[in-house]
Amino acid sequence: MSLHPNEVLLAPVVSEKSYAQIEGNNTYSFRIHPDAHKTQVRHAVEELFEVTVLRVNISKVQAKPKRRGMHKGTKPGWKKAIVQLKPGDSIEIFTGAQV
Repeated sequence: MSLHPNEVLLAPVVSEKSYAQIEGNNTYSFRIHPDAHKTQVRHAVEELFEVTVLRVNISKVQAKPKRRGMHKGTKPGWKKAIVQLKPGDSIEIFTGAQV
């Protein structure tokens, strides 16, 4: 399945752990399309942000069971990409925010 680069990356993952990875080893986390693979993520990040990608890791975040009173359900699972950039490169959408 061919996806446009805007369809591959859905949103950045904003958490304390993801910001620690940015400062520690220049690694960024994104929520991605369920059908996207490593090569598509690499091309999307390089094309959209004009950086050089060294490594891409992908993991599936499993669905979690949730309860609200007597009602049971599950939160949907999603797919996450962890992208390491070349030293000296950065993505501007992450630099302005502080945790």
